[in-house]
Amino acid sequence: MSPNPSESPQSQKDLPRIVVIGGGTGLSVMLRGLKQKPLDITAIVTVADDGGSSGILREEMQMPPPGDIRNVLAALADAEPLLADMLSYRFLNGKGLAGHSLGNLILAAMTDISGDFVAGVRELSRVLAVRGRVLPAANQAIVLKAEMEDGSIVVGESTIPKAGIAIKRVFIEPANVEPLPEAIEAIARADAILMGPGSLYTSIIPNLLVPKLADAIVKSDAVKIFVCNVMTQPGETDNYSVSDHLAAVQAHIGHQLFDYVIVNDGEIPAQVHQMYAEQGSTAVHLDMEEVTRRGYKVIADTLVLFRTYLRHDAAKLSNHIYQLVVDWKNRKG
Repeated sequence: MSPNPSESPQSQKDLPRIVVIGGGTGLSVMLRGLKQKPLDITAIVTVADDGGSSGILREEMQMPPPGDIRNVLAALADAEPLLADMLSYRFLNGKGLAGHSLGNLILAAMTDISGDFVAGVRELSRVLAVRGRVLPAANQAIVLKAEMEDGSIVVGESTIPKAGIAIKRVFIEPANVEPLPEAIEAIARADAILMGPGSLYTSIIPNLLVPKLADAIVKSDAVKIFVCNVMTQPGETDNYSVSDHLAAVQAHIGHQLFDYVIVNDGEIPAQVHQMYAEQGSTAVHLDMEEVTRRGYKVIADTLVLFRTYLRHDAAKLSNHIYQLVVDWKNRKG
């Protein structure tokens, strides 16, 4: 659907095109800001999740996991807020029902009705008046595996961060999984490609392991932007700096992918630091000299909000992204 139904067909055509790739809560927060901008948005979302409600539906319904897709649909929905909130509602009681979110069950039903997960996502997008397009990274579930620093192999997106051993690399099965043609087309036409924030090894990199998807990104002349996490993730990016995040992406695809890196350089209150430290998480260190030495352009700003958890300031973040996209599109002519 059009990013803004009130736009004329010509102005819709002229909107800057952005492809956002990833998964998890950080992606949804960012998209809530981006949908307020005059952008043609395509979100390509990971299908490696195997925990909780998504994992159960993936196993029992033989479908891609719906959880990350559901969050993105809710973030981009232009429907009544109550309808978007219903997607995230999680049942607390009921045999076989407790733990499931309503949105996951709706996506399972739509998949069953249409016979195809992608078609189900497309129809639910229409019902929710989603601003842009939401596409799974593949039309099948992907099994994520990790080789740890001690040589052991850990299987499962939800299991990898709990292994207690540093991650050496992640890989997917099947290795030759096909991306959606619509995803490849969106990347080829994009003015900007954006990755992050989100779990580095379990939400961002799995998308880049889909072979033709990674190739399309490398070949694209779009501006490529990485939004770095504010905090490290226990069992996944312990003690990582900004350059460590970038190095992990490069190691997995063999290319220095990004032109710009957007990072938080705002102060995090001591009590918030302490709360996260108790969970084994610390602020991601901005090693500016090393990042710039490697050829990345850095946009640093105070980009965090704290309510119950630290989150990116979606409005400020989307302002930076929008300006980059417009400037790049203008330079391209």
